[in-house]
Amino acid sequence: MSALIQSRRLGYVLAWLIAVFIASAAMAAPEFATDDERNTIEIFEFASPSVVYVNRLQVVRDRRSYDLLSIPRGAGTGFVWSEEGYIVTNYHVVEGALQVSITLPDQSSWPAKVVGLAADKDLAVLKIDAPKDKLRALPVGDSNELVVGRKVLAIGNPFGLDATLTTGIVSALGREIEAPNQRKIRNVIQTDAAINPGNSGGPLLNSEGELIGVNTMIYSPSGASAGIGFAIPVNIVKEIVPQLIEFGRLVRPVFGVEFAPAYWSRKAGVEGVALLHVAPGYPAALAGLRGARRGSWGRVELGDIVIALDDTPTRNQDEFLTVLEARQPGDEIVVHFVRDGRLEQTSVTLAEPQLD
Repeated sequence: MSALIQSRRLGYVLAWLIAVFIASAAMAAPEFATDDERNTIEIFEFASPSVVYVNRLQVVRDRRSYDLLSIPRGAGTGFVWSEEGYIVTNYHVVEGALQVSITLPDQSSWPAKVVGLAADKDLAVLKIDAPKDKLRALPVGDSNELVVGRKVLAIGNPFGLDATLTTGIVSALGREIEAPNQRKIRNVIQTDAAINPGNSGGPLLNSEGELIGVNTMIYSPSGASAGIGFAIPVNIVKEIVPQLIEFGRLVRPVFGVEFAPAYWSRKAGVEGVALLHVAPGYPAALAGLRGARRGSWGRVELGDIVIALDDTPTRNQDEFLTVLEARQPGDEIVVHFVRDGRLEQTSVTLAEPQLD
């Protein structure tokens, strides 16, 4: 009996030693997640509930029943801007859509109203009437703090696959891309984080989980990600979105002219913006600028050709409008123009836009 008890005690001791060894080994085992990986996981878990699926719908008539049906026409990504139900996405995601719906991360679907569009900046604001507890806005960062090499994360719905994460770095700053209406969007962020079709309108985040850009396009002959993607800086977004919510469009101070076709200035041998019409009573007319007119023999005579605003050349309409967007109503701007082959200048005081 004594030998049996001793044998059992020895067995208990061995079992205890094995348990201690296993626990010590587990504690000593290396943790495979690096600090960078843990940061990536945390950012995705934090931000993905704010990313939504944007469905662009087309209304068609059923051939058998003649009922009107809504069918998907395209899709993209968006994100929650505020708990009031405002959603930000790209203009080209909803361009021409008759109906739009938003699918939230919990898979609930909500009809969306288009609140405002800014084709010049490829931005759009939608609104849904979802409960606030379903909506979580992303914290907004400062794109001016970005430097080349900083880590970025993109979340979107490429190819219809929701909540997809890609990571990369800021590969360049100050890039220029073309908006859907052929305007130039300047100071764009270039990233090597994969941005595939369907990612458009999704958030670009920094390693602190802050919104620093809106993913808008890729540069690729094949249409798939090739390591060069672009995002609209959040500092532009912060300026444009409140205007779209309040006015439904991009607001700039009034100059009061209508542009002539670009070939008019080339025909005159001048690199600038030819004025087709100057609206009476508006700033340009009050400053003495002239549009095109018919001469005594019925021929159309060129109006003034604006070659610079203040010290900034205006070689085309895009450069002209870019200068205006940086000004406020009431600002005085020096206009350099060519009239009948002579270089002249005048001062124009920009007016308040007429808002509905």
